[in-house]
Amino acid sequence: MPFYVVKPGETDVLMIVMGIFLILAILGVGNVYLRLHSLPERMAHKGQKLQLEIVAVLGLIALFTHIHIFWIAGLLLALIDLPDFSTPLTSIADSVEKIADSEGAGATGHEAAAAQAALASNQAANVPPKQMSAHAKGVGSHV
Repeated sequence: MPFYVVKPGETDVLMIVMGIFLILAILGVGNVYLRLHSLPERMAHKGQKLQLEIVAVLGLIALFTHIHIFWIAGLLLALIDLPDFSTPLTSIADSVEKIADSEGAGATGHEAAAAQAALASNQAANVPPKQMSAHAKGVGSHV
């Protein structure tokens, strides 16, 4: 009898070896498949956060729907470097805010000076003439 035929009551070593091989092969192929499937996400990880999130969602859609065009779109999106629009727009917004704050402070300064001048003229109008001449002498007018 050949070596792979087992006598009754003995352990079938070939079946145990093939069972272990089958389990390892299934785990190995599954690992390769999942690594291949997550390839776009790993490639997009060095890019922007928004790009990574879009690629991850495309990968999940491809995984659960078995529509492979989503995986291809995610792979292509991971390969393309998207331009960074948020940094220049944030810089522009910060600059405009600084300009608006400086103009607002300038207007407030001018308004405060105008208010002080109006207050001084109102006080001068309310002062009796005798006190005004004494006040003018004390201040040192140029007249």
